[in-house]
Amino acid sequence: MTDTPAGPVSQLADALLQVLSENLPKDLRWQWMLLMIALALGIWVMRNGHGAKGADGRERKTGLTAFLLPQDIYTHRSARVDVLLYVFERCLHPLWAGGAFLAIAPSVEGSVIGALQSVAGTGPALAPTLPWMLLFSLVALLAYDFVFYCIHLAEHRIPALWAIHKVHHSAEVLTPLTRYREHVLEGPLYAAGAALSAGVAGGIFGWLFPGGITQATLFGAGFFGLLLGFNGAFRHYHVGFHYPAWLSRWLHSPVMHHVHHSYLPHHIDKNMAAVTSLWDRAFGTLYIPVKDEFTPWGLGPEAQEECRGFRQNLLAPFRDWSRMMRGPSASL
Repeated sequence: MTDTPAGPVSQLADALLQVLSENLPKDLRWQWMLLMIALALGIWVMRNGHGAKGADGRERKTGLTAFLLPQDIYTHRSARVDVLLYVFERCLHPLWAGGAFLAIAPSVEGSVIGALQSVAGTGPALAPTLPWMLLFSLVALLAYDFVFYCIHLAEHRIPALWAIHKVHHSAEVLTPLTRYREHVLEGPLYAAGAALSAGVAGGIFGWLFPGGITQATLFGAGFFGLLLGFNGAFRHYHVGFHYPAWLSRWLHSPVMHHVHHSYLPHHIDKNMAAVTSLWDRAFGTLYIPVKDEFTPWGLGPEAQEECRGFRQNLLAPFRDWSRMMRGPSASL
């Protein structure tokens, strides 16, 4: 029996699945998802069914199935749009992600090394021992978090950039895929920011370690993966995972991102960093919520209607930019 040749649709589907699998983010792989489910299960047991929020952003007591996979969230239109935006963005991701990093990081690193050499001469030629690798990881993390904070704050404060970022905030419910609910124009901004921070950290340590910092870089990448993978999917999960208040002043707990997605006035523009609380604390945007704090998600009743569907979200920046160009008299 001979195999039937695959038609164009089947070939397209196979190519799409291959692209998605090759570009599956770390925090959506089964190990991290299993950890997220295990932590959520622990919260359900310890809090006797409490700790998860519904589509309205209010905490409620539920059974285990509804706690982990609530129907009102995963059948919500917003969750379906998450999937469509994720697939669309992941298919385009390979076109710019690696290119942005390769184009920016090496040139920034070289500039930093050159600047340090012009000021202080040749570096001290240190050996990449474990303490130095830990320090490199910390510097790289803080540099990444600072650049992320700056880009994110600019997106919230500059109307032309908010027109892009509002697509992410148009999510009316939170699912692990909401992290990747972004306009295709937003990804390159963060890729460039990550490349910039990596170039700065790499330049500093490239000067300190003239023989190369490959080992330290790989160690740092693993450290990044641990922190971002652990915190990533849970930041956009409906279960409230709190840290102690003292730890929340140093690291963002997942539930602090629930606040970031709320449209209540006292939650807007809070908790802008990706990993640590240092920059939010330094610049006055830190908000540590109380247990089970009400956090209705989305853009709010006045603005939500224009950003509900997949097509609406794709066109949102262009629609808003057109209004800005037409001036204040344009209909909002």
